[in-house]
Amino acid sequence: MTNLDELVDWFGDKSKVMIALSGGVDSALVAYAAFQKLGKSAIAVTADYKTLSEEELQTSRAVCSEIGIEQIFLEYDELENEDFTKNDSNRCFHCRMELGDHLTELAKEHDVQIIVDGTNLDDLGDYRPGIEALKQYGIRSPLVETGFSKSKVRDVAKSVGLSVFDKPSNSCLASRIPWGQRVTAEKLTRIEFGETIVKQLTKLKQVRVRDLNGSAKIEVDKEMISIFDESIFKQISEKLKLIGFRTVEIDPEGYKPGKINVIAD
Repeated sequence: MTNLDELVDWFGDKSKVMIALSGGVDSALVAYAAFQKLGKSAIAVTADYKTLSEEELQTSRAVCSEIGIEQIFLEYDELENEDFTKNDSNRCFHCRMELGDHLTELAKEHDVQIIVDGTNLDDLGDYRPGIEALKQYGIRSPLVETGFSKSKVRDVAKSVGLSVFDKPSNSCLASRIPWGQRVTAEKLTRIEFGETIVKQLTKLKQVRVRDLNGSAKIEVDKEMISIFDESIFKQISEKLKLIGFRTVEIDPEGYKPGKINVIAD
């Protein structure tokens, strides 16, 4: 039995399932497997909240269209949650607790017994308080339960033709703001615009614009830093200052997941 068969069979004894689907490859593969087994009894739910970029939202729509699965959008404003906006080291926990609350309410409306997410084995090795929050709501992780690492997810997603198989990992826009610095709508907007500007001018797919008290620190793969020649950097710097950043710099150490947590310590 292949890994994909195991994942598809995981849904075999479930009558109706709701998949928390972002714009990433992990939840896309879970949704694909669920739809293969359950058809219309599998429903994808995407939380359209303030910290999700428009790019991720559009990707989630495209993925659901590819799979053929029904997609429901959950809309709420996590910026109304003081526990979230104060942005301490438990920000992700508070965010996911609120998400879990909304997902379970929606599941009741649609008579769904099981909610699943896209957590894979590699995620368990990182500091991810949000995973613990979702567990408290009984949300399950089929990729973990069937032994999927990130690389295995990508391989299988590619084999079944999902367009997001090589999409760089992403995280919510609030992760660009160091712990202890408040999350605001203004910051999230300039971060999203900033990353779009850098991507457009460099053609790079994975970009982080960290908002350090109003200063932009751009992170890209270390091997790609040389793309920021004087002309490109000048254009980027001018545009980022127009949208509200005071200063702009390129991080010479390159992109590293979770680096913001180190910055904030």
